[in-house]
Amino acid sequence: MSAPANAQRWRRAFPGDLDQACAARRFTAALLAGCPELDEVLLAVDELVVNALRHTKSGQPGGTFTVEITRWDGAVVICVGDEGGPSEPVVTDAADDAESGRGLRTVSLMASSWGWFGNDRSRTVVALFSAGALQGTV
Repeated sequence: MSAPANAQRWRRAFPGDLDQACAARRFTAALLAGCPELDEVLLAVDELVVNALRHTKSGQPGGTFTVEITRWDGAVVICVGDEGGPSEPVVTDAADDAESGRGLRTVSLMASSWGWFGNDRSRTVVALFSAGALQGTV
């Protein structure tokens, strides 16, 4: 699904500090007030931002990440851009007692679809919350 030309789009860069995950959630919440699945979208933003900070160069001193939100006709696309890292984003099965490792699994279960593009220098992870899913009519 591609966004139409008249879709609303916002983009903001953040410093690569863990406390900026909260700022990214506030940014998203302010723009998507009234979104039926706002809690799920905010959880996805948080998971994608924390992954960028933990697993890519964005979380190193001087690093940055970006959050881009696109909205149209009830659909929402969240994109988190980072400065790349040594591994590719993948959904994993975390052990029951693991303290991490569930982020992309959670996003994959909540979003209509997700994916990524880029390389070890720059990468973007995308989550789509489709109009049908947001309205409960998939």
